[in-house]
Amino acid sequence: MDILLLLIPVSLLLLLLGGGLFWWTVNSGQYDDLDSPAQRILFDDDSDMVPDRPDRSRSGNGPAKPVEPVTADQQDSSTR
Repeated sequence: MDILLLLIPVSLLLLLLGGGLFWWTVNSGQYDDLDSPAQRILFDDDSDMVPDRPDRSRSGNGPAKPVEPVTADQQDSSTR
């Protein structure tokens, strides 16, 4: 029974310490955004690490424009 006189104050001290640390982390913003750091790896620009691929982000040409298919009417009018 004498050990309870030591264990109860020690457990209350640890409870207060843990509660204080939890309160500090909540108030300092540790739990504000949990999803962005996990998804940030998906949006990194690794084009400079891929070999034999031109770096289009620095060339200034922009993305390639899609080629529209030529219809039969357009072919007839271009041959005349």
